[in-house]
Amino acid sequence: MRIGFAKSDITPRVGVELCGFGPYCCRHSVAVRDRLWARAMAVEHGGTQVLLVSCDLISVDLPITRRVRRIVSDATGIAPEAIMVHCTHTHSGPATSLHIGWGAVDEPYVETLPQRIARACIEAAGRMEKAALSHAEAPCEGIALNREYDRDAPPLEEVLRDTWRPAKPELTDTTCHVLRADAGGRTIGFVSCFGCHPVVCCAEGRHIHGDFCGVATNLLEREHPGSVGLFLQGALGDVNTCVVHKPEKESLEALDVIAARYANAVRDGLARAQPLDVDAVRHCLRQATFTCKDWPVDKLESMLAEKEARVQAPDATDDSARMDTVHVVALRRLIAKAQGDESLQPTTEVQGFRLGPVAILASGFEIFQAVKNDINAAARSPIPLVAGLTNDSSGYAPDRATTARGGYAADFVPLMIGTLPLANIHDELVAALLDLERGLY
Repeated sequence: MRIGFAKSDITPRVGVELCGFGPYCCRHSVAVRDRLWARAMAVEHGGTQVLLVSCDLISVDLPITRRVRRIVSDATGIAPEAIMVHCTHTHSGPATSLHIGWGAVDEPYVETLPQRIARACIEAAGRMEKAALSHAEAPCEGIALNREYDRDAPPLEEVLRDTWRPAKPELTDTTCHVLRADAGGRTIGFVSCFGCHPVVCCAEGRHIHGDFCGVATNLLEREHPGSVGLFLQGALGDVNTCVVHKPEKESLEALDVIAARYANAVRDGLARAQPLDVDAVRHCLRQATFTCKDWPVDKLESMLAEKEARVQAPDATDDSARMDTVHVVALRRLIAKAQGDESLQPTTEVQGFRLGPVAILASGFEIFQAVKNDINAAARSPIPLVAGLTNDSSGYAPDRATTARGGYAADFVPLMIGTLPLANIHDELVAALLDLERGLY
């Protein structure tokens, strides 16, 4: 087996609008706290090559992924279907997806972004050398809480104590997975996987950085000079950090604390990682369509009339109407599509890599913990890693209970990305990723 790592700088210019925390926030950046990176790992075994790149970005849309694949494939010969573009989901990076209201895209940045991401991929492919891969699953606590259960984070002084734990730790990831690549007696790179929204910082924040996962990865790279570390975002759909929605000063003070907790967990994993027997490297890429709720045009028109009345009320302001405006724009677009006989069923991708006993099963969704748990319970691979926010920006994959209840994740976010709410994404995504896994064997 040969493995190579590289990274490239994808930091935007100061002034671009940041993405996350709400619609029409106009969060224009004022400074760079930490630079943003595209970090790539290329692997070859038995003539099969795969390439994974993790970007300090909130997400990318499928057209960006496809441009990256074309550039990298043309330069390296790696098959486009063997290239995976993942995002860490930092809310302190530039807007990169065409979601209604969630940050204005800076066109020059997005136009140059595929080439900048591809640079890391091409360099990683060119640096492949004979290497061994090791794995550990390390305790990772004191970082996350399930926001469906704990709606608000506890007081800052409470969560910054090293002994803090959430009320329902079983509704979050309590471990992180760590892969370590070694060549010539040194660590050349590593991958860590953990599911939690990178939202230590807040809606008031104007500094560019990768949040806790980016800060932690930067720290660990410095401890292993010459290495490159990738972060894989797992099932974060219903999981926030224990520091969320605090004032900016408190958020920035807590950022290094939470990042240090994650770095400690990964550091432990790097130290305890055991060699893997990688018998084969495989990849699988499929198109997927997931069933939407059956909302007829007259329902959409009724919803639009209600939202327009709120937005156009005499006492409405551009601040009070932010959420309703997302609905208005989205519903108008959906109605136009339906009246033009366009399909309202979204099509996206699911993709999988197998590195011996490790299977990375990825989609563009923000996956809920219960969905991930069902995939892990039925997976064939000894070490299944469920990754969201890969190749596309597909909104949430809520569990059955959340879908039935409706609300922000189940009903609002699909409208924000221009689709109808999903009817049964829990079962359909589980089935799609498990079927994908079978294609890796």
